[in-house]
Amino acid sequence: TAGLYSSDACSAAYSALKNNILYAMIFVMLLRCDFRKLAKLSGRMIAIFLGCSFTIGIGFIIGYPIFKGFLGADTWGATAALYASWVGGSANMAAMQDALPVDAGAYACALTLDTVCYSVWIALLLFAVKYAGKWNKSVKADTSKLEAVAAAANAEVANEKKQAKATDWIWLIGLALIVSALSQKIGLVMNNGLNEIGLDMFDKGTCTTLFVTVLGLVCAMTPLGKLPAVEDLSSVLLYAVVSLLATQAPLNALVEAPMWVVYGVFVLAIHVVGMYILSKIFHWDLCMVSTASVANIGGSASAPIIACAYDDSFAGIGVLMGVLGAAIGNIFGLGMGAILHMIA
Repeated sequence: TAGLYSSDACSAAYSALKNNILYAMIFVMLLRCDFRKLAKLSGRMIAIFLGCSFTIGIGFIIGYPIFKGFLGADTWGATAALYASWVGGSANMAAMQDALPVDAGAYACALTLDTVCYSVWIALLLFAVKYAGKWNKSVKADTSKLEAVAAAANAEVANEKKQAKATDWIWLIGLALIVSALSQKIGLVMNNGLNEIGLDMFDKGTCTTLFVTVLGLVCAMTPLGKLPAVEDLSSVLLYAVVSLLATQAPLNALVEAPMWVVYGVFVLAIHVVGMYILSKIFHWDLCMVSTASVANIGGSASAPIIACAYDDSFAGIGVLMGVLGAAIGNIFGLGMGAILHMIA
């Protein structure tokens, strides 16, 4: 971000690497998202997760017209990318960077917001653990089936723990790069076909992201989803993609970050009010509401932290909620992009 990579050679390397690694990352990440595993969460847990996604989305939509004048020009794409991150995690945010017209400076500000608000939010939810009784009493929470869901979720997570071998890594890296190359070609064909029928709002990046997302979700239900290296490789590719994107973000754009953080706080305030109202209606307990909230905003690595603050046996629920977010984050991000583009 200080301009150390501002050279023709680095620009050429960035152009060659970014999309190839990005679509490989999306594919590998989604191999973890077998919807049959998510059935272990029960309809109630999925409803709580989607309630969090919905209330966060409402905050983004209400707040964008209020704050867009302070966020800078052409920020709807970066804001939609941030929402994708707040449904599924950083990988979804990186995926949106190519699927939507995301300004590099706005992306840097969105990353800052993501980091600051996530850190504060997880601390607040840990602090709120001791007030769970008051919340549950206020909303008349129903926790009767929670232990059964936790046992099923933990069993599913335990089944996935296998040691990856070198052959697993080699096979998966090669497969991911092949899928990335083919997806970009198919995305271009899809884009040309849609343009011919007047749907020019779907550009090549959007078409490619949609195709590789659907392909990854389908392959997750095949033996490919059981490869031991899937989770580790998706993390490695994510670090590579985020590092590449960060090299293009100008440091001076971070001067605008304070108002982005205020926007993030506004979204979280709407989220809290919305989840309290939904909890009053459906009798959701604070443990699962907090776990689902962090599963949205932080992903599958963070949700078990909050879940275990209530009970160690709830860790599996947090993991599976995070997996659900990764599965739907791209689709939700594209939808939010369409809404914010109209508002902008």
